Amino acid sequence: MPEPEHHRWMLRAIELARRSPVAPGAFSVGAVIVADGAEIATGYSRETDPKEHAEEAALAKLDPADPRLRSATLYSTLEPCSERATKSRLPCTDRVLAAGIPTVVIAWREPATFVENCVGVERLEKHGVRVVELPDLAEAAMAMNRHLDLS
Repeated sequence: MPEPEHHRWMLRAIELARRSPVAPGAFSVGAVIVADGAEIATGYSRETDPKEHAEEAALAKLDPADPRLRSATLYSTLEPCSERATKSRLPCTDRVLAAGIPTVVIAWREPATFVENCVGVERLEKHGVRVVELPDLAEAAMAMNRHLDLS
């Protein structure tokens, strides 16, 4: 997909992240799944559950066997998690891999705020997922997370 399209869809994910209810111990993230140039699912942090991640919310709206997932691109304002504080829930990297999504586009990498060493990008790439970073949109994606220590 051409870079302007990546920016278009990431701006949509940033718009969704703004809908996330603010939580003192969690990031506000937006996610969009695109297939064949069309939005097929969206999600944002805490959309239906206080522990729900954006990627989790978007993927839950699709049948896991949906053939569009095999050619889809997931846009997430933050690197998909590789570890969850809620141990009973799958990390988002595992969810992306299980869905068979071949491309993930992020605006910024997860800082050590909650997880010392997030390796979401590395895990995805290790399993053949193409990861594209859009650092020029990182500030916009971080904006709704200023209540957290982003060091």
